[in-house]
Amino acid sequence: MNSLAPELRDFILFCAERRGADWPVLYDEMACVAGQRLFRGLGRTELKQLGLSLALDSLDETLELVKQAITQGQQS
Repeated sequence: MNSLAPELRDFILFCAERRGADWPVLYDEMACVAGQRLFRGLGRTELKQLGLSLALDSLDETLELVKQAITQGQQS
């Protein structure tokens, strides 16, 4: 499992705190937050540079990153 960028982890946890960690509600929240740049001004382009794609053809990878972030959040 690759290391998750702290800013990316924090983005996912921010979204989970707003709407919960249930999928696909969390995906919808992440898309909304990114679209409005509600977390530290990060949009879809910046998130993709950090390794998170919100494209539908990348959902498997996105879900794995979400699981990793949630696990890290529970451990801290």
